[in-house]
Amino acid sequence: MKRWVIVLIAMALVGCGGPQPAQQEASAKPAAAGRLKIAVVPKALSNQFWMTVKAGADAAGQECDAQILWQGSAKETEIDRQINIVQDMVNSGVDALVLAACDENALVQCVEQAVRKGIPVITIDSGIQSEAPLSFVATDNIAGAKAAAQSLAALIGEEGEVGLMPFVPGAATSEMRESGFKEGIQAYSRIQLVATLYSMSDVATGMNVMQDMMTSHPNLKGVFAANEAGAIGAAQALKAANKAGTVKLVAFDASAEQIASLQAGVIQALVVQNPYNMGYLGVKAAIDAINGKAVEKRIDTGVTVVTMENFNEPEIQKLLNPV
Repeated sequence: MKRWVIVLIAMALVGCGGPQPAQQEASAKPAAAGRLKIAVVPKALSNQFWMTVKAGADAAGQECDAQILWQGSAKETEIDRQINIVQDMVNSGVDALVLAACDENALVQCVEQAVRKGIPVITIDSGIQSEAPLSFVATDNIAGAKAAAQSLAALIGEEGEVGLMPFVPGAATSEMRESGFKEGIQAYSRIQLVATLYSMSDVATGMNVMQDMMTSHPNLKGVFAANEAGAIGAAQALKAANKAGTVKLVAFDASAEQIASLQAGVIQALVVQNPYNMGYLGVKAAIDAINGKAVEKRIDTGVTVVTMENFNEPEIQKLLNPV
């Protein structure tokens, strides 16, 4: 009899956070004996942003003795590939799914299928058009894009022509940043948004888009590039055209190449997210859900505008170099 009591106590302590509540939510999946398997599926594997997400996810997994199964497509535009990855993870019987959706509509069916099978789903960075996920862990992308609009407006003296470079149509994050920037820039009556062109999360496309904007609008004074690939492409185009610093560039994210462009004066401001926290808090929320704990529906990981004026501040350096 004592042996069975010991076994039951050990099972109750599996996972992160010690003893669990006596009652679990009806939708929660009881923690399995042994090491939990958490699938973490990013939008892509190609950008530094996602590697920082992985570092946060791995850290949470190590803290809670959970196995992190990291798998993604090569590019953010490979929606069918991401669907297949999610379906494979679900069919393999993972304990939870942490997902950054490439498309807010296309991933709905496979996520809802996972939930029907009792697998908790946490979305990070980019959500879906469904209430099935237990939580959305991400930047407030609309607020971040409004901050970008304010920064760009200040850089160009609150007047002139500007361009907008979202990344992938249909991706929730891209659409929110596009919407937030447009709303933010409308506050400046002397600024005209003259072009909205997509980078498709590809550096070469971003470079071509930037070149097209400058050719079509020779009086262009500034651009907002809404993600890493678009920003790098835009910066390359500005340097090639000898317009670095003349056409102001504000961008989302903070890869090593973007930071170097900020220091070189090609980019004037970076809207910096906290991808490490997305991975970390996404996995922690998934483990809480498995163990029947309450999970907040929306977890805001924050955003900071970085310029050379605040670049050397300790908190900014910690944000730019999280691992």
